[in-house]
Amino acid sequence: MKIRILLADDHKIIREGLKALIEKQADMEVAAEAQDGMTTIKLAQKIQPHIIIMDIGMPEMNGIEATRQIISENGNVKIIALSMHSDRRFVLEMLKAGASGYLLKDSAFEELVTAIHTIMSNQPYLSPKVTDIVVKEYLHSLPKNESNVFNILTVREREVLQLLAEGKSTKQIASTLNLSVKTVETHRQQIMDKLEIRSVAELTKYAIREGITSL
Repeated sequence: MKIRILLADDHKIIREGLKALIEKQADMEVAAEAQDGMTTIKLAQKIQPHIIIMDIGMPEMNGIEATRQIISENGNVKIIALSMHSDRRFVLEMLKAGASGYLLKDSAFEELVTAIHTIMSNQPYLSPKVTDIVVKEYLHSLPKNESNVFNILTVREREVLQLLAEGKSTKQIASTLNLSVKTVETHRQQIMDKLEIRSVAELTKYAIREGITSL
């Protein structure tokens, strides 16, 4: 069965160019075309495409609102934004609306084919430039004071914790880190105090959970 694609773009020349390229793919077909958001919604309901390639800046209803409405009615359809806009607002709002992918119009056609296949296998796809925007937004949104092993413990304490969790004795840890036994014992006590953990078994569970060491 071929992948049914709905092309939504207000520029006819873009739609014709995409159609000509897509229909050269043995496993794809363009089932319909739309020049505005309202028509895209109606056609999505009528033909039930697998993929909608959606422009953002369209008349009557923009691609973001059209995406939101289509996804709310049919969560099975996959939408790929194909836009000239790399502005973070457009990217993030399109993804929030439910798009599975976002490509820029200066991408090579081969990238669009890759995106379609990737999304049909239930994986998201973002152009490299778009990925950079999303990662920066994610990092910006992280809580600055979130408690974790990397801001609770010092570098040396994390080293001691890892070796403790890996079953090393106090003497072995002292030898590995070129520390005295007394210093290692002090570090262990400080770790337990900071984490409010009272046994090596619980320390081991904590270290695994926080990614300090593995099973």
